[in-house]
Order: sequence, then C-alpha cells, then structure tokens
Amino acid sequence: MKKQQPQISEDKILETSWELLGEGGIEKFSMRRLADRLGIQAPSLYWYFKSKQDLYQRLANQVSKMILEEFRSEGDWKEQLTGLAVTVRSVLSRYPCSTQLMMMTLPHEPDIIRFTNRMLLCVESTPLDQEQKMQVILTLVNYVYYFVLDDYQHQRNVTAILKEQKELPVGEMDRLLDSMSETDAGLFRRMFTNGLFELMGTDKAFEFGLRLILLGIEQVIKEQGK
Repeated sequence: MKKQQPQISEDKILETSWELLGEGGIEKFSMRRLADRLGIQAPSLYWYFKSKQDLYQRLANQVSKMILEEFRSEGDWKEQLTGLAVTVRSVLSRYPCSTQLMMMTLPHEPDIIRFTNRMLLCVESTPLDQEQKMQVILTLVNYVYYFVLDDYQHQRNVTAILKEQKELPVGEMDRLLDSMSETDAGLFRRMFTNGLFELMGTDKAFEFGLRLILLGIEQVIKEQGK
C-alpha cells in the first residue's frame, strides 16, 4: 500500500516553525529541521517559501498582524504610545524569537507596513516634525524589542544553568563580589545584595523605562514651543 504523503499548508508550516523556534531558538532553526518535523523533504518547503529569509518575513508579518489586532488606539499620543508599547511587549513575549525575527526582517510585508504606519499615526497629532516622529517611533520600538529580548535571553541563560548545575551559582557571585574593591564593585554589590537586579524583566521596570521615554518626548515638544 502506497504511503500517504503528509498534508501541509502555509499555515501548518508557520505553526510548526513557531514550535521549533520555541524549542531550540533561532540559532538552531533550519529548513531541514522544519521539513523533518513536518515529515516531508526539505525541497518541498520551497514550493511555499522561496528561502528561510522569506519564511522569516512571513513569521514577522504574522506577529505584526497580531499586534494590530490587539492594539486599541484610544486617548492622546501618550496613551496611544503606552498602549502600543504594552501590546507589542505582550505579543512578542508570547511568540518565541519573534523579537529577533522583527529585527532581522525588512518592512516588505503588508502587515509589517500597516504596523509601522499605525505606530506613526500615534504621534501624528504632535507638533514634532516628520524626522522627529520617526525617531520617536524608532526609540520606542527599540526599547520594547530590547526589553523583551533581554528578558528572553535571561530566562534561557537561567534554564541552561539549572539544567547543567541544578541550581543558580549565587554563592559564587557572592564570593566574586566580596573579592572586589569598593571602587570597582561597591554600587553593584549593594544593588545585588538588595535584590534590585530582580527588577529586570518586570512590569515595574518596563513601565518606568516607558515613562522616561514619554517624558523625554514631552520635553522636546515643550522646548520647540518656546
């Protein structure tokens, strides 16, 4: 009896791609591994996507579409930028490696273009000139991207250490800091001892950084109005 070929589609390929990205990260992702998971030969993937970069573009487009669907544009420019930043962070945090994909792809997909356009609309009512508006959006989105990426990588690092050593090397860190002078590590030591580095990746840290950006934008607007 002839073996039935697996049924695949663009949607199935994208869904399986997210699974692989979640399991091994973007550095272990390959079209061959994707084909193996789908139960097909690698060349078959190229009927749907002409290259791995093309696949990455489509995945980034999916993320952009999800952001657009979840973002609610209400209030003034500050409220809109806040809502946008929170939505972007939420979506990126749910899709493994989505931050890297957004940073590795070009805005050559329809929903990526719509996403970028929607970001620009958030500040269209401000008196900033066009170059400044673009700078505002770049600053905001780069902040969110880095925040999510930093938290993602930190979690991966912790998982890797726990897998290898079964526990975090807190004692080693204490000994290292004790061996360093007050000049070299005094402030760092006190912050570490007080648990302040545990703020990294938290809602509180995200909201404070976002507030700094918004206050900076407000200050630029005030200075231009003088």
